[in-house]
Amino acid sequence: MKVLIVDDEIKVTSFIKRGLEEYGFEADIALTPDIAQKKLGTTKYQVIILDVNLPQMSGFELCRRIRQQDENIPILMLTALGTTDDKLAGFDAGADDYLVKPFEFGELVARLRVLHKRSRHMPVESDVLKIADLELNLTTKMVKRGSKKIDLTAREMALLEFFLRNQSKALSRNEIAAKVWDVSFDTGTNVVDVYINYLRKKIDKDFTPKLIHTLTGIGYIMKEEE
Repeated sequence: MKVLIVDDEIKVTSFIKRGLEEYGFEADIALTPDIAQKKLGTTKYQVIILDVNLPQMSGFELCRRIRQQDENIPILMLTALGTTDDKLAGFDAGADDYLVKPFEFGELVARLRVLHKRSRHMPVESDVLKIADLELNLTTKMVKRGSKKIDLTAREMALLEFFLRNQSKALSRNEIAAKVWDVSFDTGTNVVDVYINYLRKKIDKDFTPKLIHTLTGIGYIMKEEE
């Protein structure tokens, strides 16, 4: 697996590069966003490790720019910024995972492998997922409720797809975190609840019937109630 490490701290990037190579990865380093974008334009990478605090522009902004060019390449944010707001900003920018410094190297490797495996086995689909008058086109990534087009972030889209694929099934926060974020649910954060609230405001608030329902003590369920 070929990895691009984007971080302006030379000691950190050198440490990560050496560690990944010991695990059999190929790793390149980019100390600035400009260098990262040039490397991405000439080399095919399977995963990107991206710091938030970068010169020239933030890692969040660089993540957005990468996403405009490539919707599928896995991006892992690796940063000392570990608040819920920081994580939400990373996921909103298009990151697939978020790991806070300091970290266990084995966990970093495990997460990279999960991201790579998921991207390799991502099915090519052209169908539409639907419940009531809500539709998600998996090819165009267009979401509509009735005749109204709804704009979602990448993470909201992934959450909606998971709900649509599991209609009428009770879903715990652990299941949602594992499938949508590829991480174990951290009971010290409310990221799952925050994103479900975001999604509800966009697809449920001004529409009938309501589709996302809270199951007290369990989690959530998507179903059409008559």
